[in-house]
Amino acid sequence: MPSSTSRRTVIKTGAVLMALGLTSCTGIPSPSPSATSPSTAPAGAEPTETFTFGTASQPLGLDPALSSDVESYRITRQILEGLVGVDQTTGKPTPLLATEWSEENEGRSYTFKLRSGVSFQDGTPFNADAVCANFNRWFAFPAELRRQAPGSSFKSVFKAHSDDAALSIFKSCTALSADTVRIDLTQRFTAFLQALTLPAFAIASPAALAAGTAEVLDQTRGGNPVSRFATNPVGTGPFSLAAWEEASVRLVSHKNYWGDRGQISTINFVTYDHPQTRLQALLDGKIDGYDAVTVGNFDQLVKRGMQIVQRDPFSVMYLGINQEIPVLQNDKVRQAIELAVDKETLIRKFFIDNTAKASQFVPPKISGFNNDAPALGYDPVKAKAYLTEAGYTGEELRFYYPLNVTRPYLPTPEKIYAEISRQLTAVGFNIKPVPVDWSEGYLQKVQSPGDHGLHLLGWNGAYADADNFVGPLFGEKNGEFGYQDPQVFSKINRARGLPAGKERDEQYHTINAQIAATVPAVPIAFPISALALSDRVSSYPASPVLSEVFTKVQLKP
Repeated sequence: MPSSTSRRTVIKTGAVLMALGLTSCTGIPSPSPSATSPSTAPAGAEPTETFTFGTASQPLGLDPALSSDVESYRITRQILEGLVGVDQTTGKPTPLLATEWSEENEGRSYTFKLRSGVSFQDGTPFNADAVCANFNRWFAFPAELRRQAPGSSFKSVFKAHSDDAALSIFKSCTALSADTVRIDLTQRFTAFLQALTLPAFAIASPAALAAGTAEVLDQTRGGNPVSRFATNPVGTGPFSLAAWEEASVRLVSHKNYWGDRGQISTINFVTYDHPQTRLQALLDGKIDGYDAVTVGNFDQLVKRGMQIVQRDPFSVMYLGINQEIPVLQNDKVRQAIELAVDKETLIRKFFIDNTAKASQFVPPKISGFNNDAPALGYDPVKAKAYLTEAGYTGEELRFYYPLNVTRPYLPTPEKIYAEISRQLTAVGFNIKPVPVDWSEGYLQKVQSPGDHGLHLLGWNGAYADADNFVGPLFGEKNGEFGYQDPQVFSKINRARGLPAGKERDEQYHTINAQIAATVPAVPIAFPISALALSDRVSSYPASPVLSEVFTKVQLKP
């Protein structure tokens, strides 16, 4: 390996998705996609390379319908595929397991033509019956399962399950023939095709779901209850699970994959839960790349001349506020929290350059971003006055934050917590730190009803529509925020069905302003995230929505 003095730092911006197309991507694409879909036959030579990737934490479960954390999705994207993929350049839906589709009944029905000759990794045929088995499974998730697995995405997208069918956007799935399936909706849903690109809607083998008793969460991973299927998922993707051990996951190339298998025969995902250990592993040649580069890592990587690939911002980091805690039901107390937070200092200290300050939850390049969303700004004097006006008398606020993890939206949680806690304490808040190891169920604790007054978290967008940001967070009352605003809920529901255009954008402007005014959480940053790669990597498919399938990783000879 050349010395650091002879190497050139390579800093690239990953995927031009944000730069080229997000503002024009909220509409439904043409009913007949162009013939740019992947080849239906395996292409190229037999994969022979091993690729080792450093992750910030272990996955919380490998059933994407029930686990939505970044590291779980990173792995399930390699194993399972959905009907619709994401174009790396435009961000628009592209053919994947469906080769074409059409929209009927004023946007309430979609008919998909399925890719032929595809089998799941267990040999089960992929067909329309398999698609409907998955949709019907998601729709029928019982309330107790949803309570156990708050990472389920179906309700946040389709509004309700079969036990409240009158409120659900999903109506039915019909197998018209072996290779044709129709999805019927109860109302127009403008971002339906974009939503189908979520890993949560990847199609699993019905036989494997049954064999793995996918609805029985009798195992535990990362503090979360999971099913046997979630420890051994089976899809149609280019890789299958070979082993899941305490600190690593190994995938192997699926020899009967329908598409291009790329260069890589084995992927090793190895967990290093501290930024410095990931950096050192890369410098020592133990790994070929890692995600979630922190500010401190960034400077060291630049000095060493390592490759850094930056993603355009497509996430929001926020300070969560739980209105189930009585003192936090007071508007002035929540506004005082916002006034006490110095976002610029947080961004300067803990985020990569060009990270933008956030005053709302929709990123700037998404249609529906409100240039005039109200923001109180940083004013500790006014924060103190608001607390006095609210009659706050030092009630303790339990502030949850995660340990031993790095997220694309939350690079150094412990340091960010310490700074925010200092700022809140300075204006008079009584903060009780509650550190929780990520692997001991942090997500479950802060997304479920409980005693968390404040917490650190973020949201990584998965498709290019404002609904993907405000819908899951604020579309209904949930255990994370205890937020209750029927008017906002109704407006979000209406906006989902409006055609792309000025009226829809204006509706999201109103929604963003109304959320900002009532401070159910404090948006802090739209972070730039980055990966670090070794010299043997010549190309990595960086994606703002993290749709990074490793068949597209190119290694030098």
